[in-house]
Amino acid sequence: MVKADGVLTLDELAAEFANTLTALTRGVLGEDTPRFHAVNMGTRIRVSPINDAEVIQRIPIRINSEPRLSLMARYYCCWDGASMFLATDRADVHLFYEGIPDPLLRYEYVRRSKEPPGAHLQVHAHRDEMAYLLRLADAGRPKTKLKHDKLPRLSEMHFPVGGHRMRPSLEDVLLFLQREFAIDTAPDWRAVLEEHLADWRVTQLKASVRDAPDAAAEVLRLMGYEVEAPKVPGARPAQESVKLYWP
Repeated sequence: MVKADGVLTLDELAAEFANTLTALTRGVLGEDTPRFHAVNMGTRIRVSPINDAEVIQRIPIRINSEPRLSLMARYYCCWDGASMFLATDRADVHLFYEGIPDPLLRYEYVRRSKEPPGAHLQVHAHRDEMAYLLRLADAGRPKTKLKHDKLPRLSEMHFPVGGHRMRPSLEDVLLFLQREFAIDTAPDWRAVLEEHLADWRVTQLKASVRDAPDAAAEVLRLMGYEVEAPKVPGARPAQESVKLYWP
């Protein structure tokens, strides 16, 4: 990839992202947490913890000093639509109980997906009522699944989690684990997590502003800022292609 003056290449931006995730996870879980690496896969760059053979490693999580859980965190990065900013093409954050192959939870993001929602949560559990509902209708996804003679599973359901711009981050997952399970954490974990979470939210806010600049300008004017429209407005994408409005 060619580097213009003062402009980082996609590889360099992905490497920065890997360093950010390493700082986050080590700052929350401890310095022995495996480092994230950016690996060029051809059309995308994968960012994840890996071993010497470049195989993805899970992140161990301890409770009372015993390994009880692990996280598989994997991101595929690309340029955004304007080829200006690093974008996540796909993200997978899966929570596992120690020694069990199936995940407990799957937080996933697929950049080009509207149906199912691009940002979603899947829960690997079972409730008879949910299984019944998943096969009750004779249309849509229930009908499709019934055609393939598949047993209904709660893990098939894609729970929406805020859309493409307001989706949860790895920081949110770590905070959830600490709050609900009292996982072992580094001494200054909260300050590290809050700093990274604030950065994530601001980054997503900026992306939302690029999606809806008129709405952003309106709010700023109401707050007393002077905002001028560009003399030569750039091309605006059709609303149906703007990710802020996607499920």
